[in-house]
Amino acid sequence: MPRDPRKVAKRIIPKDDVYGSVLVSKFVNKVMLNGKKSVAEKLVRDAIKEAGERLKTDGFQVFEQAVKNVTPVLEVKSKRVGGATYQVPIEVKGARKTHLALSWLRDAAKDRKGKSYNKLLADELVDAYNNTGNAIKKKEDVHRMAEANKAFAHFARF
Repeated sequence: MPRDPRKVAKRIIPKDDVYGSVLVSKFVNKVMLNGKKSVAEKLVRDAIKEAGERLKTDGFQVFEQAVKNVTPVLEVKSKRVGGATYQVPIEVKGARKTHLALSWLRDAAKDRKGKSYNKLLADELVDAYNNTGNAIKKKEDVHRMAEANKAFAHFARF
């Protein structure tokens, strides 16, 4: 974080060529390893296409709904007050919602084993679309943690 109090300019991410969506581009950037963007694009596009075929609907709509289902509303942050550390629930704002949702989808697909990555990603997208799977479980765990610590919400001054 810069010491200068002025705002840091947000990087503008171009829309995806196939779907015309910034969300897909962001997901490609999350999936990308070692700067191999074309490989990541192929994996994500194949996963979206396969997820659509499995559910017999438009793959892009499946992807959007899966991201929407995984997007968190609350999270906890540590706040130190008088020698004690409290987990304070706060509302997730703006771009961080999308960042967390895409990261959780990527990580949940990586944790699966036994198939090629695009198939694992398609599995996770279908599960997230149906409100099941590890990404949804992660969201529910975060919400449960925030709910359990709502007694400390009065410390929330971030």
